[in-house]
Amino acid sequence: MMAYAQARKTDADVIPVIDITPLRDGSDPQTVAKALHAASQGLGFIYIKGHGIDPALIGAARQAAYRFFHRADAAKAAVSVSAKHRGWLGQGGAKMQDGAKPDLKESFIWGYQDRAGQTPQDHALRGPNRWPDDLPELQETAMTYFNQAHQVAHHLMRGFALGLDLPEDFFLRTAEKPLSRASFVFYPEQPSDMGADQFGVGPHTDFGVLTVLCQDDVGGLQVQDVNGDWIEAPPIPGTLIVNVADLLARWTDGAYKSTPHRVVNSSGRKRLSLVLAFDPDPDTLIDARDVFGADHMASAPPITCGDYLVWRFNKAFSYRKEGKS
Repeated sequence: MMAYAQARKTDADVIPVIDITPLRDGSDPQTVAKALHAASQGLGFIYIKGHGIDPALIGAARQAAYRFFHRADAAKAAVSVSAKHRGWLGQGGAKMQDGAKPDLKESFIWGYQDRAGQTPQDHALRGPNRWPDDLPELQETAMTYFNQAHQVAHHLMRGFALGLDLPEDFFLRTAEKPLSRASFVFYPEQPSDMGADQFGVGPHTDFGVLTVLCQDDVGGLQVQDVNGDWIEAPPIPGTLIVNVADLLARWTDGAYKSTPHRVVNSSGRKRLSLVLAFDPDPDTLIDARDVFGADHMASAPPITCGDYLVWRFNKAFSYRKEGKS
């Protein structure tokens, strides 16, 4: 009988748990910043408690997401993913590596919009959010969650700046109209006979600056450690798990680690994640010399946040190769 890809249980101190309350309330931001700095140079994955997102909001977001995902594909297709990466991306629409099997997950994706519900039309990965007309609570709940998770990301980015001895607002100076995206990600039960090379989402690093993930109690997230072995990152009640993504690793010239991870849903249950991918304004220049000084010899040339994300998205998502409008 075929089996799932395996990962070993994680020692308690491998992925640290950091209470960010003293950063959020200003009582002791430096201690939190030091802990975030140390964790980001290791595995780059961190459990966060004291994040401030209301558990009732998390519950409401999960309920709204399940109401959407439990619909027939034909109904979900009314808000099928746009060329601006907004809407429903069905199963098989993402593949993280060439030659890999398509991911089993499906996603509903949205992003920043102002209080009037409008979105800037200034970038290839930013356009109108696509909300189902007959599920009005989805927009209200999703945007409330986006804004609160985005606030968590802002606190963390201030912490990272302080940990690098930079001005507190260094990573947020151009984040008024962020390219940030959020998604509800649904993982069906994954039978073992699909084999060890089938994943809910295959091994990958995240594209942008920072990912803020709210897991449910199902589990299945696996992280690759410094030795190349896969370890479990199980849910811890009351926490979020955040990870350094590729642009923050590039911004810090590799000092902060963007680590491969994957999802194997061997639970026999459905799994749902709430994801916030934080990115600043599209024209933000990602240049390690701004972090380490003009004389620093960076391993990668400067690039704007917007240009980098377009390159990565075009490689990963099949719909972007199909001329979808």
